[in-house]
Amino acid sequence: MRFCGLKEREVINICDCKRLGFVADLQINICSGCVEALIVPGPGRICGFLGYDAEYIIPFECIRRIGEDIILVEIKEDKCLKPCK
Repeated sequence: MRFCGLKEREVINICDCKRLGFVADLQINICSGCVEALIVPGPGRICGFLGYDAEYIIPFECIRRIGEDIILVEIKEDKCLKPCK
């Protein structure tokens, strides 16, 4: 699967059925070449117009299913939502 294919899929948390957004980036281990996490922009300041304060860093092991148009993940939001650097 290509990265551009992942960017077209919406990420949904199955714990609370909340829509988290779309994949913006990947975290890759440069030594092994394996994908470690998906990065999804978090809640925006004013409807996302002024940028984002935080982002979801979703570990690869939390991905439950990658479908044709969505990615289902099982996360605790407070542990995966990190402030932007």
